[in-house]
Amino acid sequence: MDSAPNLPPSTISWPLGLDHSITVRPIRPEDADLEVAFAQGLSPESLYNRLFTSHLAMTPEWLDRLTRIDFTRDMAIIATVTLDGSETQIGVARYVRLENGTSCEFAIALADQWQGLGIGARLLRELVAIARRAGITEIVGDVLSTNAPMLKLVRKVGMEVHPHPDGAALKRVVLRLPVEAAEGAMA
Repeated sequence: MDSAPNLPPSTISWPLGLDHSITVRPIRPEDADLEVAFAQGLSPESLYNRLFTSHLAMTPEWLDRLTRIDFTRDMAIIATVTLDGSETQIGVARYVRLENGTSCEFAIALADQWQGLGIGARLLRELVAIARRAGITEIVGDVLSTNAPMLKLVRKVGMEVHPHPDGAALKRVVLRLPVEAAEGAMA
């Protein structure tokens, strides 16, 4: 997924075997129906772990915010597969740049039936690579303390897990990205 920092990344595919592959690409406004179907397919537990609520109100404004990304500032990539001849979203990873301009908050969700297969780690690593190329130096997120699979995932990709300032129900996860030296710069 090579691209200039202010342009959306290109599409990549990961082989799944059995003549299937996962396509990872930037989300687009025309993906609203994919996003709705994806969100509606999440189990109550996955929905709660991702949004800290067990019900979802999908307003047109909410969908617009999720699918119309200012790629000069933020990023959202989706993972899709072709099932029964139709593109089906199975995951999404996104970051929103924070006010300081060099940090971002990330989020990731994967359809229940695709969890535990390493897809989440690959998707999160791809998001981290995009953030690094965009000049992000710190990625942060909040995770429920009870969400053991997510805490395992963030540790797998090198994030640190810290107590959350708002209490024990949440953990703050952080990944610091080294600033890459300019080409030809003195060390």
